[in-house]
Amino acid sequence: MASCITESHKVHSSAHKRIHERNDFEVEPTEKQRITMFSEKPVRKSNKENSLCNNIMTLKTKETQSDNHKKHEKKAPKQEKVKHEFLDKLYEMMLRDGFMKARDRNEKVLEFSHPEDLKKKIDFELGSKTSDEKILSLCQDVIKYSVKVAHPRFFNQLYGGLDEYSLGGCWLTETMNASLYTYEVSPVFALMERVVIDKMLGKIGFQDGDAMFCPGGSISNMYALNIARYFQYPEVKKKGLRGIPEICAFTSEKCHYSIAKGVAFMGMGLDNLISVKTDAIGKMIPEDLEKKILEAKEQGMTPYFVNATAGTTVFGAFDPIDEIADICKKYGLWLHVDGAWGGGALMSKKYRHLLKGVERADSMTWNPHKLMGVPQQCSLIFTRHKGLLEQCHSANAAYLFQQDKFYDVSYDTGDKSIQCGRKNDVLKLWIMWKNKGDEGFERDIDNQFECAEYLAELVKQREGFELLLEPECTNVCFYYIPERLRGKERTDEWWSEISKVGPKVKEAMMKAGSMMVGYQPDGQFVNFFRMIVSNLDIVKSDMEFVVDEIIRLGKDL
Repeated sequence: MASCITESHKVHSSAHKRIHERNDFEVEPTEKQRITMFSEKPVRKSNKENSLCNNIMTLKTKETQSDNHKKHEKKAPKQEKVKHEFLDKLYEMMLRDGFMKARDRNEKVLEFSHPEDLKKKIDFELGSKTSDEKILSLCQDVIKYSVKVAHPRFFNQLYGGLDEYSLGGCWLTETMNASLYTYEVSPVFALMERVVIDKMLGKIGFQDGDAMFCPGGSISNMYALNIARYFQYPEVKKKGLRGIPEICAFTSEKCHYSIAKGVAFMGMGLDNLISVKTDAIGKMIPEDLEKKILEAKEQGMTPYFVNATAGTTVFGAFDPIDEIADICKKYGLWLHVDGAWGGGALMSKKYRHLLKGVERADSMTWNPHKLMGVPQQCSLIFTRHKGLLEQCHSANAAYLFQQDKFYDVSYDTGDKSIQCGRKNDVLKLWIMWKNKGDEGFERDIDNQFECAEYLAELVKQREGFELLLEPECTNVCFYYIPERLRGKERTDEWWSEISKVGPKVKEAMMKAGSMMVGYQPDGQFVNFFRMIVSNLDIVKSDMEFVVDEIIRLGKDL
């Protein structure tokens, strides 16, 4: 980039204080209260007697009002007598059924019910107060009818598994109920975020950069689009789109759909998102990127942003970051790397080469809740431009971000975010990292890649299976061809029949509860299985189970 922003924009403001003094029980005595009430007929008293009566009646008035107030006052329970039977029972249930049984290969991955049937099995309605016993029964049903994403045979999405230490971090997170905008309300987690962010910046190779925990990879990608625009055109913060040129962004045809959503959300318009061709295995073609940049310039558009994907959603392809970085440098464009899925490879010496050149990027998305196995959600946006997040997003709310506080206000990070209240997503990652260390994460990620490679070999060896392409990440894409279709000419009718295999096998596995594997079409490919390895507990025998189970479920199709 032409320059790097180094100074943070700060607005100094003073805190204003208001003191309200009030005594709700002060009552001015009336003339009636000055007259004694001790006889049927009022009798005038002396000044001294009147003063005494006045004091007595004022005191009684205060006591009466205080007693009335106390009748409606909620009593604080005596702590030593409080019993948390509901929480105790729920904890036992979660540990037994939600954690231990959910990770047991002998248990089902799910107990499937159609929506209308499920409405009859669980009382979803709200209204009158419900007993603890009923609520606990409902919680049991919630576990029973939910998909057990912690199960070693849940291969459906780009997340899965459940680590004991990170689960503990989740529970502690909810107990503390912190919001991370200022150090004063979240001191421990403010420090914790900085440690984790600095550690991950080092893994990327960003020197003295910055980062923010975000609610998911899609939002992280939108942050990248926004800070890149502000970096090139800071006036957009005040003047809006009318104050800047017609800018455009570039991304591969296999990128995550959040890039398109982000462009639309930011008001740039989908016509200003230009798709770049990919090769046979789903990688962006750098030559086509440069061609599209030049074409956009000729049409009067202003290129500003290129998104490279490190681990595409379907094929798991890694775009050639180094070559793309060369082009971005040549034309002065912001380079973002969407490593939401594949970013975890940076934890492995063996596989980090897949992101070669990432340190040259301007920003990166990385989701530890994917390859690293942290519970959802845990996502970050990183940038090597320190101070840019705050300059782009700050609103300098005087009631939160006073600059005359008595502590180091650099730990008040809330103005870097588009949110105000922000959930603590760092604790579960920090505890998990404390337990595993760098070596533990590296071992787990290596195992996931090796299991995916093992499955690819099984697919190539087993009759009736056909691998679409060699896996680069832990996505394994393949066809299962039922016996009646083997050896037949591959006509349009044949492919039409093959496209029905995935949906049928998926239906059977979900009704059986034996496993979950996704399927989908892509471009010229009709429905194929997209198997994802993202559970840290997976072993090679689970890969054998996948192949055997598909054969069992699809043999008669």
